[in-house]
Amino acid sequence: MDLSKSLSESDGTVSGMTSSVFNEVLKSNPYFAAGGGLMLLGTGLAVARLTVMKGATFVTRQMLVDLEIPSKDKSYLWFLEWMAQYKHRTSRHLSVETNYTQHDNGAVSTKFSLVPGPGKHLIRYKGAYMLVTRERSGKMIDMTNGTPFETVKLTTLYRDRFLFPDLLDEAKKLALKAREGKTVIFTSWGQDWRPFGQPRTKRLLESVVLDSGIKDEILLDVKDFLSSGEWYHKRGIPYRRGYLLYGPPGSGKTSFIQALAGDLDYNICILNLSESNLTDDRLNHLMNNIPERSILLLEDIDAAFNKRDQTEEKGYTAGVTFSGLLNALDGVASAEECITFMTTNHPEKLDPALLRPGRIDFKKLINNASQFQVKQMFLRFYENENELCEEFINKFARLGLNASNVSTAQLQGLFVYNKRDPKSAIEMVETLKNPNTHQF
Repeated sequence: MDLSKSLSESDGTVSGMTSSVFNEVLKSNPYFAAGGGLMLLGTGLAVARLTVMKGATFVTRQMLVDLEIPSKDKSYLWFLEWMAQYKHRTSRHLSVETNYTQHDNGAVSTKFSLVPGPGKHLIRYKGAYMLVTRERSGKMIDMTNGTPFETVKLTTLYRDRFLFPDLLDEAKKLALKAREGKTVIFTSWGQDWRPFGQPRTKRLLESVVLDSGIKDEILLDVKDFLSSGEWYHKRGIPYRRGYLLYGPPGSGKTSFIQALAGDLDYNICILNLSESNLTDDRLNHLMNNIPERSILLLEDIDAAFNKRDQTEEKGYTAGVTFSGLLNALDGVASAEECITFMTTNHPEKLDPALLRPGRIDFKKLINNASQFQVKQMFLRFYENENELCEEFINKFARLGLNASNVSTAQLQGLFVYNKRDPKSAIEMVETLKNPNTHQF
């Protein structure tokens, strides 16, 4: 390296001399030159990579659109049900949903449904491809039932975003069609109402035989309430109505409510007040978020608070308090446009505060089988057998059987056992005298 030559070629200033020496070092030192090249190359690659990433992100934001459906949303189950039946899809991850039903005769029927499981799926909807990602949170869980939160995310081209409402509407119609002509039973699931089992075929009101005039009286009152919304609002009266059906077990209280819901084209929301993790706040939330066109059913209302007293003696307390129930029924935050049915076998155990108007507006005794009911049930099972019906009723009376000791459930059991033989039913009337014997 000839430093003297470099210095002689400079302009004579200190800066010029320094620049000449630096340039000479870079040119004559191969290690230094190689290191500078690598540094420049690395910097260039890093800049290029960052540019590509930002470009890809920009393109993604401009060309793609996402739709997220959380598991708390009603459309979540509708979409999964729709996608399980959708033909134009590619799935590598499936989950099984088992519907297990045990019938009264002991037979068991099982139905398996394969639904999209956690992972990625591809569907083609109206010519547009959509990537479906079902994700399950490993950290966030619902504290009320211990299940992890889930989301379904749909990704497609920005130009096809208008298909999202069409898809969700189609999923909703499919779900409603599956319930058409049926009654859906809802139960509480955390903070939400979820369908319990498969929708049930509507029970005909004529299939429930109550004493003369009772069905018509209740049905007329309910229909009058449903048509009086404006009347309630104009007078500042809370638009809700509570019914109490009381009487011995097996008299048809719950069966009538199910048939009434079918006749009105309503669903049923069953709330168990004895549930261990049910609190006053959750009760209030559930009663204020009942699905549309649904009857709220509180069965065995007396038993819930009897159980509470027993557990308090052992040092435990139930989640729902009696005052919490009263406030949920007619407090400031109570639900509007609500029909509530309560049932009990022991009305004498109910607190007078629960029975006052505004909480329970209509009370009706649903008793054991009267002579009218015996006749109607016999002729319903054995059509046009009027002579045998009279024979059955006469024997029924001779044995001293009356409304105080024979339930309609017992009668139905006798008739079902002899479904095609009314004479055998007459011969077996004596078995009704002791409901604890199982001779049929």
